[in-house]
Amino acid sequence: MKKAGIILDRDYKVGKIDPRIYGSFIEHLGRAVYGGIYEPGHPEADELGFRRDVMKLVKELGVPVVRYPGGNFVSGFNWEDSVGDRSSRPKRLDLAWFTTETNEVGLHEFVSWAQKAGSQVMYAINLGTRGPESARDIVEYANHPSGSKFSDMRIANGAKDPFGIKLWCLGNEMDGPWQMGQKSAAEYGHVANEASKMMKWVDPTIETVACGSSSSEMPTFGKWEYQMLEQCYDSVDYVSLHRYYGNPTGDTPGFLARSMDMDEFISTVVSICDAVKGTRHSKKTINLSFDEWNVWYHSKEQDREIHRRDRWGRALPLLEDIYNFEDALLAGSILITLLRHADRVKIACLAQLVNVIAPIMTRNGGGAWAQTIYYPFMHASRYCRGTSLVTLTDSPVYDCSDYENVPLIDATATLSDDGDVTLLCVNRDMKEDFELTVDLRSFGQMRMEEHIMMHHDDVKAVNTEEDPRNVYPAAGPGGKIDEGKAVIRIPALSWNVIRFKKI
Repeated sequence: MKKAGIILDRDYKVGKIDPRIYGSFIEHLGRAVYGGIYEPGHPEADELGFRRDVMKLVKELGVPVVRYPGGNFVSGFNWEDSVGDRSSRPKRLDLAWFTTETNEVGLHEFVSWAQKAGSQVMYAINLGTRGPESARDIVEYANHPSGSKFSDMRIANGAKDPFGIKLWCLGNEMDGPWQMGQKSAAEYGHVANEASKMMKWVDPTIETVACGSSSSEMPTFGKWEYQMLEQCYDSVDYVSLHRYYGNPTGDTPGFLARSMDMDEFISTVVSICDAVKGTRHSKKTINLSFDEWNVWYHSKEQDREIHRRDRWGRALPLLEDIYNFEDALLAGSILITLLRHADRVKIACLAQLVNVIAPIMTRNGGGAWAQTIYYPFMHASRYCRGTSLVTLTDSPVYDCSDYENVPLIDATATLSDDGDVTLLCVNRDMKEDFELTVDLRSFGQMRMEEHIMMHHDDVKAVNTEEDPRNVYPAAGPGGKIDEGKAVIRIPALSWNVIRFKKI
């Protein structure tokens, strides 16, 4: 059995964890909305057509904020299409995903769904085919009490009270050639600045997220962030990051190391934000919104075939990745990485929530079940609130195709407001268990409350409607704690949650 060690100290803190780091994303794409959260006529549908079985799974995740309605979709979206009488809402060709959007579910309906889910709405505006004027108008519609054109329109459409949407995305991936209304960094920065400025004049309580590079692999990455922020630094609050990972070659050790790419991505964007802060002699700090992250590669060939067969269809089954056990391990390491950067990453969105590269899957007319990646997210959201701790880990390392010195034990810890400690840990070793020693002496008397573990002998194992618990958390082997030092067995290739309770 290999050995590793972790040292924690209650006074060595990364920063407070913003609950919005456990956000998610619903786009008008595939079956995320129609056949996902919404399916009137389904045995589990409520009076508004939303599926109760899906809602239950969403609530168990504890998602505090949901980004909506896109994504690529938003760059050609007219928000006015999604309000008012449903029978008169227009059907539109969506050029982002080559489907037909019926607008059956719109702003009012989604706000109702989010309220039922216990979530806030993170609303994305169209800065592709539209601009600051429509951005100003939707804030007035959503948030102004009454007595103006758009607030009175909201009231006439059945919502007397404002929606109070506090978080707004200024477009989506505006550097991408796949995006409607693609812009240069300077062009986008100028438009984002004007939009954010006008939106905040309507409602000074809102926060805005400017588009960073759509990926760290974009050739303009770095330059985009710097040039964009030169234009809009004073008027925005966050910069977005997006990143997806895949394992098409079946290289599990290399795949499990991909969270190191995310760590570098975050650190680089933080450096750029602070460089602009320095050149502007500003006292304001821009934080990060990692508002798209996940594994995404399983469904891409299938999606090409669907588009060849059924272009312009409604609610096509697009981006329906079926996640396996190794995907869950990487999702766990991504969550660990986000928590390590909790001082600057204040918002993050697992993309997406239902059916579309999602932790929750449904069958039209049938059941809903949790995919493998559901469980690490649920554990982190449920147990890792409060403060992120500096986690000093001494672990053996390995080399892979893209990285050297990858720690076999990937871990981070959090401190709750009640003084309890939660340790998240991924053992990347394919074969060997670890004896993990955790130094907790600075926290006073603690007991080991629980060891939750997820493991499967087959890294490609998945959950299905017929077997939804094939890959499922169970009690871990645990260990002992004596004089402030815990010794725990961490099985090979496993996700672990170790909870310590203050005595």
